[in-house]
Amino acid sequence: MTDDVNGDFERVVALLGGALHAVSAQFTTIWFPVQIGLIAIAAAIGFGTMLLARRGNFSAIGAAWPAVARQLLTAVLANLGLVVFVLIVAAIRGAMLALLPPSRSYLLGVSVSLATAWVVISILAALIRNHFVNRVVAISAWTIAALSILGLLHDTTHWLDSVAVVIGGLRISLLLLMKTAGLLLLTLWAAGATSNFIDRRVRSSTDLTPSIQVLITKLIRLTLITFAILIVLSSVGIDLSVLAIFSGAVGVGVGFGLQRIVSNLVSGIILLADKSIKPGDVITVGDTFGWVDTMGGRYTSVVVRDGREILIPNEDLVTQRVINWSHSNERVRLDVDFGVSYASDPHAVRELAVAAALKVPRVLARPEPVCHLTKFDDFSLDFILRFWIDDPVEGVTNVRGAVMLALWDAFKREGIEIPFPVREVRFGDGARVVVQPPAPPANQGVG
Repeated sequence: MTDDVNGDFERVVALLGGALHAVSAQFTTIWFPVQIGLIAIAAAIGFGTMLLARRGNFSAIGAAWPAVARQLLTAVLANLGLVVFVLIVAAIRGAMLALLPPSRSYLLGVSVSLATAWVVISILAALIRNHFVNRVVAISAWTIAALSILGLLHDTTHWLDSVAVVIGGLRISLLLLMKTAGLLLLTLWAAGATSNFIDRRVRSSTDLTPSIQVLITKLIRLTLITFAILIVLSSVGIDLSVLAIFSGAVGVGVGFGLQRIVSNLVSGIILLADKSIKPGDVITVGDTFGWVDTMGGRYTSVVVRDGREILIPNEDLVTQRVINWSHSNERVRLDVDFGVSYASDPHAVRELAVAAALKVPRVLARPEPVCHLTKFDDFSLDFILRFWIDDPVEGVTNVRGAVMLALWDAFKREGIEIPFPVREVRFGDGARVVVQPPAPPANQGVG
């Protein structure tokens, strides 16, 4: 295999040497600097055209065009200088071919071909919105086109294919790796773009619940990505049966270190399928209260009242106790406990508490608030006030606090006392403390 690799490499080097020899042969004639000068003049004109195009405001030209047409127009304007360069050089070469042998305009022909290939590839690649994928596709395609224009494509691919190693029954070469990487990039981009389009169509459907919409889009995305990988592996000639060892390794990894990830993925599918939690629901998990923003494959995003976004693993939502304030409907009942002194009329207190609750705007009139006497405590008559709201997404602590303030104002106005514990502290006969003056010193001097 080493001799084959060396032979292919030598052929590539020989072809490059032949191309350089042809260029050096052109350099020995007067026509080489002439062509270089013409290319430089055309490049300067194209650069100036590009600067003028950037100063102009062409954004309004395709304002009413479809999105694809606007992208193509933007790509054409971005390559306008190169287009002008191609037109000028092509016109000059056509005139030289009519008057002189083709060898006198060899460099002009190569520059026109290379520049034209870049313009066409750049405009077509503009349809790919992902900037990284766009650049990789454009550069890779132009490299292949340049090798083809220079007549080096066949020998280069043959050399890349000869540099290989065999792992088990799988032969891995540089050409195979490059083809696989390029095809994977394109197919995964196509799968992502297709799934995004389907996602927008599914989310615009009013017949599907939010959880079913998310479930459909996640399954479609996973299916498209799986098919994209399988298609690429099959198209490059990789036998999928040789990947059994890798699938076994993945199984061992799942058993030892990836079980939590798989558990979160399965839990996410369960949550979307049974519709127990869906985007927009108001939930409480432990000390976290907020509304569900997005549901991913591994976690669920919950936005709390202070604007923070907490990512809760899907496994916790399945295994822990979750309060869904809006699971079946948006109406939620809240309770407020309070007590009044024994001097108060309990019937009047009940009516006053219901009226105070109805003064809070978010409290529903139907079902009507109710107030019950629950206990004769040591220092107070204990009541419970129950009322309903239909907007838990706006918070429950704030509306409960508003009802308590309304109760406070009503009780103050009506002279109803909210008692507090009173404790008596009695002191019995304590020990007697006798204070005596200090004794004089034993020996005092006589003056």
